Amino acid sequence: MNKVYASAAEALAGVVRDGQTIAVGGFGLCGIPEALIAALRDTGVKQLTCISNNAGVDGFGLGQLLETRQIKKMISSYVGENKEFERQYLAGELELEFTPQGTLAEKLRAGGSGIPAFFTKTGVGTIVADGKEIREFDGEKYVMERSLTADVALVKAWKADKAGNLVFRRTARNFNPMCAMAGKFTVAEVEHIVETGELDPDEIHLAGIFVKRLVLNTTPEKRIEQRTVRAAK
Repeated sequence: MNKVYASAAEALAGVVRDGQTIAVGGFGLCGIPEALIAALRDTGVKQLTCISNNAGVDGFGLGQLLETRQIKKMISSYVGENKEFERQYLAGELELEFTPQGTLAEKLRAGGSGIPAFFTKTGVGTIVADGKEIREFDGEKYVMERSLTADVALVKAWKADKAGNLVFRRTARNFNPMCAMAGKFTVAEVEHIVETGELDPDEIHLAGIFVKRLVLNTTPEKRIEQRTVRAAK
């Protein structure tokens, strides 16, 4: 089965709608599906709930969707690089569900595995646990966390075959496999596409069963969030 689409816009056609929950892979600006995010912005869909470790930066990544006011709620772990996010949140214009980073990863992994909830010690005794069930195991308190799934997942990989089997490159793997698993309809952006059967099964990080559509992006921007250099002598 060939899952390759000619452009990011075509890969999202008929898939995204107002009010959906969208899971987006990446960590900071590492491994983000930038072409798919830009195409999502261009669809004009709104009232989105976005699940992502962070919210991009101003003008790039999910920061683009914040500028166009297409996101109504973020489920995130870290949002400290985005001034527009801060402005909208403090003004009461954006909902935020803060989640510890490891808990967020496990909520996505559990959702993709069909596990409805799990218990963790992370967050016990803090506002993270407010309103959640607390249970004691072996004398220790744990908070129950519900898993996460998404209507659509947008992820970035390094290489794919036409059946959607994905290979990630080093730290750019980050949240991408969990997001792909948690999405009911997953679209992957990749830098290289090979014929089905060319990938060694041992190098495949995520099976194509989780991926519905693929789009090739041979010129990713690959920004970094901060660059620190020594002063010239």
